[in-house]
Amino acid sequence: MSGPSWLNSEAFTVLGQQIKWSDMTGNTIGLIALALGWRRSVWTWPVQFASGLILFTAFASHLTGSAGKQVVVMAVAAWGWWQWTHGRKQAEDGAIAVRFATWRERGVMAGAALLGTLAVGGLFTAYPSLSWDAWPDAYIFVGTLVAMYAQARGMVEFWFAWLLVDLVGVPLNFANGYAFSGFVYVIYGALVLWGMRDWWQRSRRSAEPSLEGAPV
Repeated sequence: MSGPSWLNSEAFTVLGQQIKWSDMTGNTIGLIALALGWRRSVWTWPVQFASGLILFTAFASHLTGSAGKQVVVMAVAAWGWWQWTHGRKQAEDGAIAVRFATWRERGVMAGAALLGTLAVGGLFTAYPSLSWDAWPDAYIFVGTLVAMYAQARGMVEFWFAWLLVDLVGVPLNFANGYAFSGFVYVIYGALVLWGMRDWWQRSRRSAEPSLEGAPV
């Protein structure tokens, strides 16, 4: 059995839901990538790239739009790797330093998310074969890219974006037969809350010296 055929075969069934090897493997690796992001490890990016590559094989034969989205995710993962290895400020522990975005950056990301969702949703509506469910799928895709961008820039808002993606991703994956993806998104939610707490505290600690040295 060839690699792609094996990945797209059924691994097992849980509660009437068929679990595919590609779905299980790709999303498990994605979960590891998120955990590495929590630890601010640069290895989060090649692991995210590997997850996208495996999920690409899961969708390439029947959902070309979803496969194309994984290509974009892999490209952003490569860019994130470059960001974290070239010029990103490091914290005292040697990992990537994190911070809150400015209000301007938040506005730009929110605007990009809105316009991106409208554009991608319109594309998926015009070409239904590209997507399971045009608007929720567009929301998740664009939200994922915004989250990855914020992560690459070391912004705490990365976690907020992921949480918003999870709120739609869980029911959408279950509804479309990707049960393992749905389960993984639930675990993502727990990791997101822990990661948000960790990055939030670290960003506050990193800001304290500059506040102490500022003139009164």
